[in-house]
Amino acid sequence: MPNLVLDIALPADRLLAVYQGRANRILIKSREGTRVSLPAHHLRPFLTSAGVFGSFELQFADGRLVSLRRLE
Repeated sequence: MPNLVLDIALPADRLLAVYQGRANRILIKSREGTRVSLPAHHLRPFLTSAGVFGSFELQFADGRLVSLRRLE
């Protein structure tokens, strides 16, 4: 199954647009250079009061997200 590694650094104030309904997708560039338009709701499990920070593995099939998990 294809995967991409994403390094995400989104402070809480940048995610505010999502919660205010002004945005629903996050554009992220993977380590491999691929641009990914990720529905913001997939980041909710990783959200802290500071925002979303860390490295994540995104697995996909047929252009659809299969899983998103934090790398250690």
